[in-house]
Amino acid sequence: MNKEKEKALFYDNLKKFALSLKDHISYDNEWTIRGFIDIFKNVYTISSDTKVISKILELHLFPYFLSFAKDIGYKIELAEYQNWYPDLTFVNLKDENIKFAVDLKTTYRNDEDSELCNGFTLGSHGAYFINRSSAKNIQYPYNDYSGHFCLGIIYTRSEIEKLEETKIYTVDEIDMIPSVIKNFIFFAEEKWRIASDKSGSGNTANIGSIKNINDILSGNGVFAKAGEKLFDNYWSNYKKMKIPDKKGGYKELSSFSEYLSYRGLPESLNNKQK
Repeated sequence: MNKEKEKALFYDNLKKFALSLKDHISYDNEWTIRGFIDIFKNVYTISSDTKVISKILELHLFPYFLSFAKDIGYKIELAEYQNWYPDLTFVNLKDENIKFAVDLKTTYRNDEDSELCNGFTLGSHGAYFINRSSAKNIQYPYNDYSGHFCLGIIYTRSEIEKLEETKIYTVDEIDMIPSVIKNFIFFAEEKWRIASDKSGSGNTANIGSIKNINDILSGNGVFAKAGEKLFDNYWSNYKKMKIPDKKGGYKELSSFSEYLSYRGLPESLNNKQK
């Protein structure tokens, strides 16, 4: 199989699939999940905690991923461990050498500026990203994948003055339970196209995303003009390469502008974010 042709086809299918998901999980723009139910038909409300919401969204969507994979001639392998990359590995049924990494990411709109979201991480820039034949913390070595994608969900947190998390509802009262999130946007994009040049989670070695929602949806990240190879090289050297500073000493590389200057490349390759 032609890997580039298969990548383009997978990319197109994934984008279409992402756009179809909203109807499966929302009604009147609100999330259809309202709580957990036990065998006594008691309903317990969902916490507004983002980690809880993220995990439940993944579980809610997984049956649709399985159906999607089957429809396009792939099988899905889940990451063996919770902290491994990627969340989902799509393996072509006709040619198992063709694999695609898909990470599921959720984030919420900025409460003060609806054009921005809180951002998300796009995988590590550590061991497996640098040594692309390494199997450390990754389902398959990085180079075994023909493409690396993010399927993302952006939502608005509902303005609920007080969610009664300790209250127990009955099934008949389920319509009384407020939805904790609403107004979903689904998207699928190659991760390098929506990457920023900054870490996404403090001291851990994770690539950060851009935060402008329109730029995310159009794949207009920091590296959109520079391309995937420069994205790879920049993040392989992020805070590892030492570059000259203005005081005559050296500093850790921590911006794409610094990288371009050090490499003697034009600043016009830097697709700076608003």
